[in-house]
Amino acid sequence: MTQQVVEEVTLRGVDGNLLAASAWGAQDDPLVLMLHGIGQTRHSWRQAGPNLAARGFRVLSLDARGHGDSAWSADGRYDLPRLAEDLLTVLDQLPGRATLVGASMGGLTSLLVAEAVPDRVRSLVLVDIVARAREEGSQRIRAFMSGNIGGFATLEEAADAIADYLPHRRRNPNPQGLRKNLRQGEDGRWYWHWDPAIMAMQQGEHRTDTQARALRAGATLTCPTLLVYGRSSDVVDEEAIEEFRAVAPHLEIRSLVGAGHTAASDVNDVFTETVVEFCLRTKEV
Repeated sequence: MTQQVVEEVTLRGVDGNLLAASAWGAQDDPLVLMLHGIGQTRHSWRQAGPNLAARGFRVLSLDARGHGDSAWSADGRYDLPRLAEDLLTVLDQLPGRATLVGASMGGLTSLLVAEAVPDRVRSLVLVDIVARAREEGSQRIRAFMSGNIGGFATLEEAADAIADYLPHRRRNPNPQGLRKNLRQGEDGRWYWHWDPAIMAMQQGEHRTDTQARALRAGATLTCPTLLVYGRSSDVVDEEAIEEFRAVAPHLEIRSLVGAGHTAASDVNDVFTETVVEFCLRTKEV
């Protein structure tokens, strides 16, 4: 497989917020936009992106506002409609139609965009997310994020926290790779690379409204749509999948053995091949 060269790209969000992206592949190849989950960064797709590019796609992996190297919101807004407006603005800067691959928060954002501009969305991949998330898994995500807002003294300490949160995943013996998902403050401590104000969108009415919007958007889907979820996920369950499939009966479903909510990185090779096969099959739709 040819080594894919990564480009670092800057795009604009709805209010002029600068959004960072990594890109692979030729400019005129079919576009795939990859959108990470809450608290993650564009580096979540560091293997899937180059693999898709090697199979003939132009791939952009985007840092959502307030995450990674993208600008933070001046008004502290990180609700789903604002994230969808960002993605719509990004699509206006790119040619043709796109396949949207979205994990968790990125998947919900993609749903709203597919509803708003169905002519711009070739196909859709939802990664371990449907309209309604299990409360148990959602609470665990919130606890992990809020429990570490004060940062870490060392990268090893951050690696310990991740190992506790993801006990099913093999631990990387070298914590230096975490530098892409952490930023070092002036106090020398390591902080997750996201704005703490994001936590507000995970509470109360925001969550209820998000689920209702996502279900309504699902009912409008006409493009080929694939759900890839972890067999051990505590966020997606059979009841929620059937609820979503009732409004989107053309939904394709693939479960990944050995994967949890972070399915894309838990079994990266299997996940990547699943997404590549779907993208190739729907390339000319």
